[in-house]
Amino acid sequence: MELAVNYISFIGSFVLAISGALTAMHKRFDPFGVLIIAFATAVGGGTIRDILLTGKSVFWLEQTSYIYFILAGTIFAIAFKSRLYNISRPLLFFDAIGLGLYTITGVQIGLEYDLESINCIILGTITGVFGGILRDILVNEVPVIFKKEVYATVCILGASLYLVLFRLNVVDPILQIIPVLFIIALRLIVIHFNISLPSLYANEGRKNPAN
Repeated sequence: MELAVNYISFIGSFVLAISGALTAMHKRFDPFGVLIIAFATAVGGGTIRDILLTGKSVFWLEQTSYIYFILAGTIFAIAFKSRLYNISRPLLFFDAIGLGLYTITGVQIGLEYDLESINCIILGTITGVFGGILRDILVNEVPVIFKKEVYATVCILGASLYLVLFRLNVVDPILQIIPVLFIIALRLIVIHFNISLPSLYANEGRKNPAN
């Protein structure tokens, strides 16, 4: 399982770096700023995950290969930004891929540490979403997860699917591929059809201020 976790994490760091770099370039950051946002997006969730696990080293400090994947993702985004912007909503596309890859990585690591299923789901969700949260905070935007969009819910469903397949003894790499594709597809469906959670404040605008 450790080898599968590493491969998924490497790919996840690459695509999340692209997501962060595209956000920073949209905000017209300088090259160093683009790199910082890309780095924070790629490592944010995994860093929080590793800090929460007693005795676990922060992954990118232990394996410097992640730094090279992040640099590669950043350079890729800078070099092909004009072509990427021609893709419909490229930031959301790469964010969905990173969400799927990192969520499943978090669940797998939770299983390696013999956590209960609910804690594995929480750890997977943290790994999946916190890079995007950090990215949005650094560029002065409200994180997507705090809006009404279906975001963390997608991670929870994908993580739960992974655990079901794991308990059914589904073998690698099918065990990883199915939940990752499920999260990516579900997130893209949510974006395409603009599916959102009910708002707590839907009726407030209808109230008469004079009352």
